Amino acid sequence: MGNAASILVRAHEIAEHRTPQLDKNELQTFVQRFHRQKDSFLELTKQHGSPLYVLDEKALLKRASDFSEAFEQVLDDVRVYYAVKSNNHPRIAELLVNAGLGLDVSSGDELELALKAGADKIIFSGPAKSESELALAVAHADRVTVLMDSVAELERLEKVAAGAKREIRTGVRLTVDDNGIWRKFGIPLANLRLYLSRAARCSYVKLRGLQFHVSWNLSPDNQVVFIARLGAALRELDKKQRSMIEFIDVGGGFWPPRGEWMQEAATPEGKLRHAVMEHARPKPEHYRWPAAPIEVFAEHIATALKKQILRDIPCMIYAEPGRWISHEAMHMLVTVADRKLDDLVITDGGTNAIGWDRFELDYFPVINLSRPSLTEHECYVMGSLCTPHDLWGYSYFGEDIQAGDVLLIPTQGSYTYSLRQHFIKAVPPVVSLTDGMLVTGQSSHSKTVCSEQTS
Repeated sequence: MGNAASILVRAHEIAEHRTPQLDKNELQTFVQRFHRQKDSFLELTKQHGSPLYVLDEKALLKRASDFSEAFEQVLDDVRVYYAVKSNNHPRIAELLVNAGLGLDVSSGDELELALKAGADKIIFSGPAKSESELALAVAHADRVTVLMDSVAELERLEKVAAGAKREIRTGVRLTVDDNGIWRKFGIPLANLRLYLSRAARCSYVKLRGLQFHVSWNLSPDNQVVFIARLGAALRELDKKQRSMIEFIDVGGGFWPPRGEWMQEAATPEGKLRHAVMEHARPKPEHYRWPAAPIEVFAEHIATALKKQILRDIPCMIYAEPGRWISHEAMHMLVTVADRKLDDLVITDGGTNAIGWDRFELDYFPVINLSRPSLTEHECYVMGSLCTPHDLWGYSYFGEDIQAGDVLLIPTQGSYTYSLRQHFIKAVPPVVSLTDGMLVTGQSSHSKTVCSEQTS
């Protein structure tokens, strides 16, 4: 009974909790921004049909510039690497390389993409790299720094590099949490001294830096806390080991400045409500966890680095933003194919283009470009896949919604295109908002290559 009582007390606390609601004025201002571009979006559907991914090259480059500038303002020697996994379209990699960024890759496929994009500054991270992936890195050792993930990977890489008789510049990833699923990444901080000793005995692997990654950061607090832990560990190293460190990579995990926008089901109180009322209709409210501006991230991280590390170990600082740069660089366009009920429409595009049923939890406004309005109406906006989880949203902005209307789901640039899948239907083509041209690129899914080429 005691355990049941404590559960009920906790349930009451959750039920009384109120996640901050998304400000309606902020939301309308956001929607209005896309109303101003509606003619461009509608013209794209006239030229290419729908569904479509729309790549906004100007937005991508603006975000890259803003991120770089924020960190360059507060750190003397900083290098930015875009995390390819957040959106792996080749054009994005090419644009960012041309803008001066490096690329952070996590597989042999992504490494090949980075090489084809012309990147000469590449970080290769990720656990359990295969021998062929390590061999590819070694073959391009003049362009690639390998972030090793374990002692075994250090030994495999030394063997591969020795076979090729080529030195390879490396770093080692540090585990930020010694408990739970995040232990899969890197080595425990307590093992750093031993790892550096092993690396120093290698003839071909040249360890030159450290990396850590704290994910899903709405503020820099967690990164600052780990930097303090890292600084304490580095002060315990001997002079020779400290001299090995030429760079420290603070990873990514920077949340976009609009914060996290959520459906009710993603809030603690919403989860409880749906647990006890399984078929409850979602409430029409939207919720938001705010995120710190990138300038705040940069300032706090730089201050922590200068205090804890840089005064003793002057080194370069790397950062690996993915979501922060790509978030606003791609949008989805779909067309209403069927109005089945006043509060239920089906579109021609399915959420296989997104890769998972994210909109049951995440909120993004569905904007009717054919009948624009700042009024939001409750309506199930669903896709054409044969699954009930194929959902774009529970509402739309517009005067009305009818078959043939073009709908925009904005800011789908991060962890959507990369997660797309040929499930039931093919994935859409990618079109550039800048010039209206289809943007071709090699797909990682062999069955979708044709759908991503010009016809």
